[in-house]
Amino acid sequence: MSQLANDVWDSLRRLDSAAAILDILIIAAIIYALLTALRGTTAMTLLRGGGVIILAFFLLGRVLELSVVNFVVRNSLPGFVLGIIVIFQPEIRRALERAGRTRVRSWLTGAERDQALEEIATATTNLARERHGAIIVLERGTGLEDYIETGVRLDAELSWRLLEGIFFPNSPLHDKAVIIRNSRIVAASCTLPLAAGQGTARLGTRHRAALGVTEDTDAVAIVVSEETGRITVASDGRLIPLRDETGVRSMIEALLARHGGLRPAAQAS
Repeated sequence: MSQLANDVWDSLRRLDSAAAILDILIIAAIIYALLTALRGTTAMTLLRGGGVIILAFFLLGRVLELSVVNFVVRNSLPGFVLGIIVIFQPEIRRALERAGRTRVRSWLTGAERDQALEEIATATTNLARERHGAIIVLERGTGLEDYIETGVRLDAELSWRLLEGIFFPNSPLHDKAVIIRNSRIVAASCTLPLAAGQGTARLGTRHRAALGVTEDTDAVAIVVSEETGRITVASDGRLIPLRDETGVRSMIEALLARHGGLRPAAQAS
């Protein structure tokens, strides 16, 4: 125990310069950003489990002065770093992608923006009443070109009638994704990634697709359930169910305002 106390005291005595304090603040910021990115994911559970095991070995070696255990802990850092990269590869990729996003301000005027929201809200409400399953994804700062390439390009003017026609049961393009960008329907029948995290097994394909695209990008997705007609909004990898159809536009507008702009993209599934 005395050895551990001496190590802590030696570390505290080194904190005699602004550089040392800045060093600690930078590491703390990195750890905080990592924990924030992993919050609410299965990776967080893995991180806690690994942290407990490492801490137990460290304390055991220091308190009981076990030289072999201390040697293993000291020389295992490169292996731990490599293991973290392999285990948390999806989360690291997502964090880097989010860090690289640029906040692109929409060129839409206020009237154009309101019109686009009205068309999307009207289509969503009508689809819910008819119980026609659909996903509408609003593209924002992160481009969805990878998903657009999997579908059929339309480049059509945004219209609630066209959206309803695309999502009409058994229509040629209804089964996959429609993408809207800058008040235009860019493509239909596009494929979205399916979320595979904890608790997603009980969800339908449309809801998993909405989660998947909002986990990988900053898009906002709207889902209409074919079975119940209920409307759900997905953002930042979270599903937000709406109580009724009247709140569709206000919810979309609030999420887009929080994210900082409107660059819609819609998806059919």
